[in-house]
Amino acid sequence: MNIVIFNNRHTASKHFNISRFTLTLLVLLFIVTPMVVGGAGLYFILKQEDKLLTNESARQWMSDLTTQKEEVLKLKQHSQEQLDALTVRIAELQARLVRLDALGKRLTHIADLDQGEFDFDRTPPVGGPAAKETGVRVEVDDFISSLDELARTIEDRQQQLEVIESLLGNRKIQDDVFIAGRPIKKGWLSSKYGKRTDPFTGRKAWHEGVDFAGKDGSEIIAVAAGVITWSGPRYGYGLMVEVDHGGGYTTRYAHNKENAVKPGDIVSKGQVLAYMGSSGRSTGPHVHYEVRHKGRSVNPAKFINRASR
Repeated sequence: MNIVIFNNRHTASKHFNISRFTLTLLVLLFIVTPMVVGGAGLYFILKQEDKLLTNESARQWMSDLTTQKEEVLKLKQHSQEQLDALTVRIAELQARLVRLDALGKRLTHIADLDQGEFDFDRTPPVGGPAAKETGVRVEVDDFISSLDELARTIEDRQQQLEVIESLLGNRKIQDDVFIAGRPIKKGWLSSKYGKRTDPFTGRKAWHEGVDFAGKDGSEIIAVAAGVITWSGPRYGYGLMVEVDHGGGYTTRYAHNKENAVKPGDIVSKGQVLAYMGSSGRSTGPHVHYEVRHKGRSVNPAKFINRASR
């Protein structure tokens, strides 16, 4: 093959003679070889794509997507259940708060406390610096705010009720240890406090208590709460019970048929201490009742005749 090359200067052209072998080699090098290499690369890519896009891989992807959708659905349902539970809980707390408010008002009225000292209609005062925005969704913020407000209100009510409970407890203790009333449920006054004729000697003697006569075996009760300091025989008293009420006051119940308490027992007001009898220096079934202050007897009449608190 002859190749002629011309230039622009009108000079003589150049002739090249290329053999058939050389031409074939050039064609193979610059045309066929790139085509073969490109075709092989394309074939390799297509084969790999076939491997990536098999039916098995497609099914696996669909299965993964389905599983993820199910997990998202379960998470959504769980979140909704949690929100519903929080809603119910808030409603329960609000109902309980209403009952606490009603109880507080009732206790305030019963205790006859100063108006305004315990106000169960007032929202507890709160304050503090402005909180930073956290970017939490409004729904969650609403729940948290509601729970925080309920917690503050319940804590305020609880503190007020604790103070009222303390006041009522102290008042109850004072009422319980307040000596008042008779040591019997049925019977009559058979002998007063002070000078009297001794039924055994016929002489004038000092009677340190009062006597209540009644039916043999009838109940003898505590006129106030206290601690039993004596329960048993005592010279001149027969079977006797002594109760310490605090503040230096004690009461005695004597000539009993049977005692129902023992030393160390804590008794409440109106509790049965013994049963009426005629033990010791006695002429018949009755209870000898004494009130003593710091070891000295006092007239029980003022305690018998005063009203209980």
